[in-house]
Amino acid sequence: MFKSNKISLASVGLYIGGILFLVGFWAYSKGNSTLNLVGFFYGFPILLGGFAFKSSEVTPVPVIVPESESVLALRKLQETPTQKQLRKDVTRYRYGIKAHLDEILEKLGMSPTDEERPVLVGIYEDISIADETKGDYSLVLRFQSPLMSFDFWQQKQDKLTRFFGPGIVATVTELENKEVDLRLISQTLRESLV
Repeated sequence: MFKSNKISLASVGLYIGGILFLVGFWAYSKGNSTLNLVGFFYGFPILLGGFAFKSSEVTPVPVIVPESESVLALRKLQETPTQKQLRKDVTRYRYGIKAHLDEILEKLGMSPTDEERPVLVGIYEDISIADETKGDYSLVLRFQSPLMSFDFWQQKQDKLTRFFGPGIVATVTELENKEVDLRLISQTLRESLV
């Protein structure tokens, strides 16, 4: 299946613009003025646009663990609009931002400087096994956080829940190599039962 979010607009612009520009040069050397104009007048701006997009491009975050059938079925039942939007945003090319979720981290007070900002390095989906949320759909965001302590992440846990809610509980887990998993657990079925 063709997924347009997996294609870099910058690369498309560079390839098409480059080809048209080269055709323009070739046409110029052969004396073909019509093809020359097409190559120069369309190729050069498209090529410049491709370079501009490339300079502000943020690549998609990899999915660390492929989704299982049970996770996909649970996602259809419990995924909140916030989880869906986050999953789609970080798994596609983005332009004009510094990093994935940079504005969100800034609003939460977790990005004092560009160097200290945690970097999103991957995502995955699973079914929660914690006692309070057992069996609920979870979207997990894995961050590389070398300059921000895990204690700081724990202090922000309630704020993360409020920010990504309603219908979501946020929990953080410390991993090796200064990585932190931010688990966004759906509470939509539990809230509808209460």
